[in-house]
Amino acid sequence: MGAVGSSADNALAESFNATLKRETLAGAAGWHTPAQARREVFAWASRYNTRRRHSACGQISPNDYETSWTTTTLQTAA
Repeated sequence: MGAVGSSADNALAESFNATLKRETLAGAAGWHTPAQARREVFAWASRYNTRRRHSACGQISPNDYETSWTTTTLQTAA
């Protein structure tokens, strides 16, 4: 966490917001209704957290990573 007013202070939030805008709006100026915006953002967040590939997980989705980790750990323990 950086000092107040520094660029490091909110870099993670800025990166998240930029990705959200880039992937949901895809060049459009905005949504037609607030309800449409909520649905699109909810659908994006659901995909982002479950199926989207992440570099921290070795370019696989978090669900696949957890499944493989759980399977490997349970086989080793047994």
